[in-house]
Amino acid sequence: MYILSPSILTADFNCLGDQIAQTKAGGAEWVHIDVMDGNFVPSISFGMPVIRSIRRGTDQFFDVHLMIREPERYVGVFADCGADLITFHLEAAKDPGAVIAKIRGEAGKKAGLAIKPSTPVAAAAPFLDRIDLLLVMTVEPGFGGQKYIEASTRRIGEASRLIRERGLHTDIQVDGGITRDNIDTVLDAGANVIVAGSAVFSGDIRENVRFFADHFAACSSRMEDCS
Repeated sequence: MYILSPSILTADFNCLGDQIAQTKAGGAEWVHIDVMDGNFVPSISFGMPVIRSIRRGTDQFFDVHLMIREPERYVGVFADCGADLITFHLEAAKDPGAVIAKIRGEAGKKAGLAIKPSTPVAAAAPFLDRIDLLLVMTVEPGFGGQKYIEASTRRIGEASRLIRERGLHTDIQVDGGITRDNIDTVLDAGANVIVAGSAVFSGDIRENVRFFADHFAACSSRMEDCS
């Protein structure tokens, strides 16, 4: 199943609640929320108060991407303020297995593992059977509006092969530089959860979301025809 997760990092925070509502009206069931600490990545974004506030305004699935060091410190509070899926970076955790256990066991949430463009996909292999989603970053984490790194296509394919070889159904998410022009590239490589920021929040939000929804439906139909 293909999923669009609009990234609010590029939304207009003067009318954030309204813009999130527009993504839902367009058909988006997920919302992607980037949390940056100014340490693991240079930028600082937003934290628990913002998530708690927007949680009251929507029943969409909250896809929370932690770009913070020692993410285990904050699993509980992000779970409490409304996260449904908590994704942390492999590079930011001393014991990734323990963080996964805390997310899934103690917090009772879905767990995602993210890897930077410079991190070998194989580094995530030991954890694939313990996570719900693998996030293959397609830009350097920390800033919105970046251009898609072309080498990401090969990395997505590698992740897809590792997951298939293990007989798993782990979702593959991509984040960074996804546009109407390259959406087929990442889908064909094996991604099924698509984070889009500028491609959703620039222009007509509802129309942009509907474009992706219609495109996903067409891709799914073609796959069924070939099966």
